[in-house]
Order: sequence, then C-alpha cells, then structure tokens
Amino acid sequence: MRRTGKTTLVKELLSKIDSANKLYIDLERLDNRELFAAKNYDAIIYALKQRGLDFGRRVYLVLDEIQLAKNIASTLKYLYDNYDIKFIATGSSSFYLKNLFSESLAGRKKIFELYPLDFGEFLTFKEMPFVAGDFNKTRFAAAEYERLKPYYEEYIEYGGFPETVLTAKTADKNDLLKDIISSYINIDIASLADFRRRDGIGSLMKMLASRVGTRLDYAKLSRLSGLTRQLVKNYLDFFENTYLIARVPVYTKNTDREIVKAKKLFFCDNGLLGVLADISGGSKFENAVFTQLRPKGEIRYYALKSGREIDFIFDSRIALEAKETPTTADQKELNDLSRQAGLSQTALVGRYQSPGFSDYIWGGDIR
Repeated sequence: MRRTGKTTLVKELLSKIDSANKLYIDLERLDNRELFAAKNYDAIIYALKQRGLDFGRRVYLVLDEIQLAKNIASTLKYLYDNYDIKFIATGSSSFYLKNLFSESLAGRKKIFELYPLDFGEFLTFKEMPFVAGDFNKTRFAAAEYERLKPYYEEYIEYGGFPETVLTAKTADKNDLLKDIISSYINIDIASLADFRRRDGIGSLMKMLASRVGTRLDYAKLSRLSGLTRQLVKNYLDFFENTYLIARVPVYTKNTDREIVKAKKLFFCDNGLLGVLADISGGSKFENAVFTQLRPKGEIRYYALKSGREIDFIFDSRIALEAKETPTTADQKELNDLSRQAGLSQTALVGRYQSPGFSDYIWGGDIR
C-alpha cells in the first residue's frame, strides 16, 4: 500500500549499489511518465543518457510508483532484453504488478510485498531491544509484558505505517492516518480502478471496518450499502489487490468446502481500521494479531456449522485463538475445537495479563 516506506527503501537500496551508473525516477511526476510513454524506445534511451546514464555498462534504474505509467510493461521488457539494465520498480497495486507483468516479464522478475510494520519492526523503529524467535515456543512472561506493554498498546491503536510510528503526538498520528485514507480514495482508486460509481466507496470501507474479524456476507453488504452484489465483490477485490484489506479462507481438507465457505475479513493496518470505524478492543486486538502473523506464514480460520470457530490456523499446523484476557475455559474450548479440526498444536494469544493463568502467548511476543 502507499506510505509503507517503498520510496525510502528503494533509495536506501540504490545508495548501497557500488556504482555511479544509477538513477532514481519518480513516476508521480508527469514529465517522467511521458518519458516512458514514448513509443520510440531509442528516444527513451537518449533521454536517459541525457540524465547521465552510460549504456555501455550495467545501468541500475529505480522506477517509483510504476502503476501510474500505463502500458510500461512492454517498454521494460524491451529495455531489459536489449540493454544491460537492472530495474527496481515499486507500485501500490498487486493486481497491476502481478497481472500486467505476469507474461511480459516472465522469468525476468521477482516480486516482494511490503506491508506496514509488524510489531518487531515497530520496536526497531522505536529503538527498543527485543529478541525474535518462534512465538509458539514462548509463554507469558510478566517482566517482558511490563517492559513492552505500552508499545504494544500503541501498535494496536495506531498500527504500523512508518510515519505514524515515528510521530509522537496522538493528533498528528490521526491526521496522518486520515491523509493515507484520503489519498487512497482520491488517488489510488481514481488512477487504478475502473468503477463508474465511486460515491459509495467510503461508506463501504467504513462498513467493512466495523465487521473486521467476521465472515463476509456479500448479500448483506449489498443490501446495506445499496450497491449491487457484484459491485460489492468488485470493490472488495480492488481493496484486497491494493492492500487495504485481506480475506482469509477457511481451513479444511475438503477443497469444495473451502470454495463455498465464506472468508473472514481483516485490514492491513490497525491505524486505518481505527480511523474508519469505532470498534471494540477485542476486534482491534484480533486484527493486530493478524497483521503480526501475516508476514510469517499462511493464515486460515476454522469454523463449525454451529458457529464455533478458531480465529487463526497458522501454516495448517497451529490453532491460535485471540482473547484479550485468556482463561483456562478458553484453553479447553480451543483444545476441543482443535481436535475436531485434526490439529494437535494449540495456543491462546492474549492482550492483557490474566490472573491465575499464564499458559498463553502474549500478543507482543509475536514479532
């Protein structure tokens, strides 16, 4: 998504390349987009030479916000195939990057996904020392909880966008998050989406935020939003392909049931979630656990027809249930559901210290 630090990251990568034959190009600038829109490839090479590049040897070229330059895939393919160029390209849409470039650059590219910070990265930005390890092998430790609790609560409330993390004042954090949402609606949706109707997008986003952690019901969303069911699905596809939301599938060994079963909804960042809707602390905590688990492996959920469910099945081997204050009763319930799911490894994930019970993972230890 935008504002996750892509530009900062690629500039840092470019600075570490041991060559002077390199260039950064921002495609948010109209003149740069026009340069790569040229149908005459020789004209592009000539323009890049004018900017100091020597095509007699290896060139390193960073193209930032590539989704704004329409039909650029064929240009990159030609330049890559005919000149010694190493491209580093960033974009804010997985749909654009994965589909438009899927065939034209087959075998020539690697895609890296950059999310808002997870909690370990959050602590690094705060310059707080911590030890990363296998979270499933840890259990609640009071000293670590007291040391890092304020940071974890901040992460749950304001999320992991780098600018937000580095901003001290609460009001400034909220302003930044509102600006990210505004830019997403007014720039990303306007430039990437092909929707005739955009009037209901903001309302639908708020409606989704209020339902985070629940199974999606497209018919109900259609009825409440006044949008057709197909349009609601199209919007959600777009939201997911531009990293605003994620839809988590059910855990089952029956592929037919997996297709039929509704997916659960989560947001890419807790800060955006809080700006869009006033939701319960439990829902915020569950979404934070999702953002922490997502970079580490595959996430699914498990549910029975009765409505009983397990919040997360991690890598098809560990059943995880998020509870703000876990109890022994919660553990018994999780163990029972896990047996039915055919899983032997279980763990409760807690937000707060639980009196008289410590056999659980503190959420802040998932890092």
